Amino acid sequence: QVQLVESGGELVQAGGSLRLSCAASARTFSNYVMGWFRQAPGKEREFVAAIRLSSYDTLYADSGKGRFTISRDNAKNMVYLQMNSLKPEDTAVYYCAAQILKPTMYLSSSTQYPYWGQGTQVTVSS
Repeated sequence: QVQLVESGGELVQAGGSLRLSCAASARTFSNYVMGWFRQAPGKEREFVAAIRLSSYDTLYADSGKGRFTISRDNAKNMVYLQMNSLKPEDTAVYYCAAQILKPTMYLSSSTQYPYWGQGTQVTVSS
């Protein structure tokens, strides 16, 4: 079992930055691929970013490329999402998710992640 707790969401003005954090209670954190998803009111949950073992092995949705950076600290069991140049359309509840590392993976599919946090609200005002 993996428990995930997100933090860092808040109200920010457009153009601003936020850093979301996710603390994981996994015995061997490095065995898990970590992802960030978000869900805006009335919309389906969508993929934001994912990271395998290191910052050199990441995947981003087009919406966040060049603005968002996912990273992890395996020693601290933490994963982060740095969000810059925020836009009102980034407003959503952001969720941290985890799936066990395996040879074939679908990093952007929410159905592949069995472990989820409770979410943290990000609101970007115009």
